Amino acid sequence: MGNSTTIDAQGMHYLILNQKIHDALAGGAMNIDLSHVNGQRYIADGLKNDVRITINGVPGNDLGIFMDGPVITVNNNAQDAVGNTMNGGKIVVKGMAGDVCGYSMRGGKLFILKDAGYRVGIHMKGYKNLNPIIVIGGNAGDFLAEYMAGGVIVVLGMFGRKRENGTTGDYLGAGMHGGTVYLRGKTDRKRIGKGVEVTDLTDADRGLLKGVIHEYASDLGLDPHSILGEPFEKLVPLSTRPYAKLYTY
Repeated sequence: MGNSTTIDAQGMHYLILNQKIHDALAGGAMNIDLSHVNGQRYIADGLKNDVRITINGVPGNDLGIFMDGPVITVNNNAQDAVGNTMNGGKIVVKGMAGDVCGYSMRGGKLFILKDAGYRVGIHMKGYKNLNPIIVIGGNAGDFLAEYMAGGVIVVLGMFGRKRENGTTGDYLGAGMHGGTVYLRGKTDRKRIGKGVEVTDLTDADRGLLKGVIHEYASDLGLDPHSILGEPFEKLVPLSTRPYAKLYTY
């Protein structure tokens, strides 16, 4: 598939690594394999190219910030702020991801095989015709979907560490005023923030989930039917302005 190149990032400063990525793109590379990645930050930030980047190792913070187009596969864990303010494209993490993934995400897809940290999807929003999607195969930490304004978050609770009380931490959907969260299995109501309602799925919800899960499973080598075999619950905000009375008349 097009021109391919390999970059060995062992011991390389993140500025040099990112410059090498840009140089490869300028040279016509369509597939870039990065080896020995160990905490280098800002990989693929702001890229708009139609390129596939495979990361072998653990990328540092802000992987794919402002990204709009590339497809990134991480064959390991990833650190914080994956997909920060991402506009388009896709990031697939074949392990765990850190805190604040998908912060202010406006488009594209973020697929995480195992657990994700705290404040995932905070300030996530749709933008014009864009509808960002995050799928977490394991569990999520506290403040999932905090101040969420748009998009879709799916938590499966299947492939991460076992948790006794639900698939998320506390304050789920705190300040949420848009978007939708789908949770596989039963939701612990005590973990949900004020102003969020748990509802049953509609046919439209089931159709959306089916498409998302089939793509997620294809990217990660999973069986979509086993994932969809359990019921889901849907979380939506009760108001588009949950704090209006605190700040205005």
